[in-house]
Amino acid sequence: MPDFGGTDTVVATQSLTQTAQEKLRQLVARIERLEEEKKSISDDIKESYAEAKAVGFDSKVLRQVIRIRKQDRQEREEQDQIRELYLHALGEI
Repeated sequence: MPDFGGTDTVVATQSLTQTAQEKLRQLVARIERLEEEKKSISDDIKESYAEAKAVGFDSKVLRQVIRIRKQDRQEREEQDQIRELYLHALGEI
C-alpha cells in the first residue's frame, strides 16, 4: 500500500471499526467493478460508431445527433433559434 503521509494513515486505518473496514472494501470492489463495466460499455460504443462508419454513416454527425437527442426538445429549439440568430448576425444565413 502506498504511503500517503506517514503515521496519520496508519492511525486512521487502525481506528476504523471492522464494520467500517468491510464497508470500505465493498465500496472499493463495487467502484472497481463499475469502472470495468464503464470501460466495456465505452468499448461497445466505439465499436458501434466504427460499424456506423463502415456502412457509410458520418460518425461525427452521428455523435451530434446522439448529443441532440439527449436534450429536452424545448431546450434544443431555444438553442437552434439562438444559433440561427447568431449565424444571421454574422451574415452566414
